Amino acid sequence: MTTDVWEVASFTLTMAGAATLLMLPPGIALAWLFARYRFPGRTALDTVVSLPLVIPPVATGVILLRLLGRRGIFGGMLETAGIEVIFTWKAVVLAMTVMGMPLLVRAARAAFEQVDRRYEQIAATLGASPLRVFFTISLPLAGRGVMAGSLLAFSRALGEFGATVVVAGSIPGSTRTIAAGIYTYTEIGNDAAATGLLLVSVAIAFGALWCSNRLAQS
Repeated sequence: MTTDVWEVASFTLTMAGAATLLMLPPGIALAWLFARYRFPGRTALDTVVSLPLVIPPVATGVILLRLLGRRGIFGGMLETAGIEVIFTWKAVVLAMTVMGMPLLVRAARAAFEQVDRRYEQIAATLGASPLRVFFTISLPLAGRGVMAGSLLAFSRALGEFGATVVVAGSIPGSTRTIAAGIYTYTEIGNDAAATGLLLVSVAIAFGALWCSNRLAQS
């Protein structure tokens, strides 16, 4: 495999890893919220979080573009602050985060729902604060499920194409991911490079999903 293939693979792994780390705090918080509380707007919020799973990825990309583009709702403010997002690596991470978040939230929510609340109640009775109960009881007990969800989200981020191409493009050496590379190389007839990226993608995704399944079953 060529240097270009390895560079694209390395870039994609880095971006997918960054996206996974970025989605962990809000993803775990949302999962905990959905698993433990009933509140007005809960269903609407859950629907919004899950929306990227059911609408075309390109549509998600267009939404992000409308929000963060120069003429978008927040684009003007970002430009004034000197922050450039669209068609940069930041847009790649953002698109991957949005597309992977629903899988993390769903898996983590299921894990939190399986935690026996009596342990949390006992800890609270002994004087532990809600925050301490969460970090010492709830999160450790749900840890395997959260890790499994993180790997699923990472796999989804790794294979993201539609939303990423819309907001970040496929700029060589700048924003080209494995999925975009496979498409581009296939389009121009570079079958060797496309096959190389395909093999790398399958190998990484298989490993991540295998680990996720092992964690979920243990």
